[in-house]
Amino acid sequence: MSLSSLLVPAILFFALGMFACLIKSDLKFPPDMHKMIVIYLLIGIGLHGGKALAGSDMASAIPAVWAALGFGIGLPIVAYLILRMVGKIDPLNAAAISAHYGSVSAGTYMTAVAFLAGIGVTYEAYPVIMLAIMESPAIMIGLVLAGYSRKIMGGAAKADKGMYKHLIIEAFTNGSILLLFGSMAIGWMVSDPSYKKIEPFFELIFMGALCIFLCDMGMEAGKRLSEFKSVGVFLVSFGIVMPLIGAVCGLFVGHFLLGYSVGGITLVTVLAASCSYIAVPPAMRLAIPEANPSFYLTLSLGCTFPFNVVIGIPMYYAAAQYLHATYYPW
Repeated sequence: MSLSSLLVPAILFFALGMFACLIKSDLKFPPDMHKMIVIYLLIGIGLHGGKALAGSDMASAIPAVWAALGFGIGLPIVAYLILRMVGKIDPLNAAAISAHYGSVSAGTYMTAVAFLAGIGVTYEAYPVIMLAIMESPAIMIGLVLAGYSRKIMGGAAKADKGMYKHLIIEAFTNGSILLLFGSMAIGWMVSDPSYKKIEPFFELIFMGALCIFLCDMGMEAGKRLSEFKSVGVFLVSFGIVMPLIGAVCGLFVGHFLLGYSVGGITLVTVLAASCSYIAVPPAMRLAIPEANPSFYLTLSLGCTFPFNVVIGIPMYYAAAQYLHATYYPW
């Protein structure tokens, strides 16, 4: 992994935002700008993925769907077991944190796309389907773990069935998921001449918008650095080790089970290693009000996200290259 692999505009803008926060700069973005850029980026990802899928065999996307469901269900359970058995974290906080690590970070995925584009590496269209699918199962598992946690703590009566039903419905109608699936469907349906009319807006300026988004996220991550004392050494270590566990699973699935190219393996690995900081926190805040938000927010935004953006993505790409060269040397 060379220094040049880190000198990607998206990563550098993330570092700029974090640096601005550390030196207490007065740099601020308009309050609603973050939401607007997230909407734009999600639509851009969906359209691009849908257009690529239009030229692909849809039956070949089924393994990616199963892989996404496997990650969304399996990784939160692994995280919960580590938090409970190794870290001795209380059940409700463990449940809330675990849900974040079975879900995905669209920002990390977008940074990985920018990284691959910067070094001229192509990839399959299927990881974007995994991105859209992985959010909901993790929230479901978080609800199951929360119910289990309350039961073992003798607080089963606290579980509100109406609230759980609301959260399950919300997981499937979440705005981010709706935008991704809807944009993919539009990209898949429209003709090439129609798509070319919107292509300049959603393709040519995509990377520029991503740089602004990551600069804003860098400032958010910088704000969380001061909270590391409250989360403890174990949780900070967990925020780095858990993405690596997910990355190993992603490398195995992307290479041996899905058989993707180096770029595709990298994206699958990034998805498995990422941690949600948009959709899952509010869901866990509602479902598990007893859990400490500073724990899961500090881990997702202040630890795992910066680790993946600055160190993880180039490392996952290098590992994907090694696997591909070892097993497919031709």
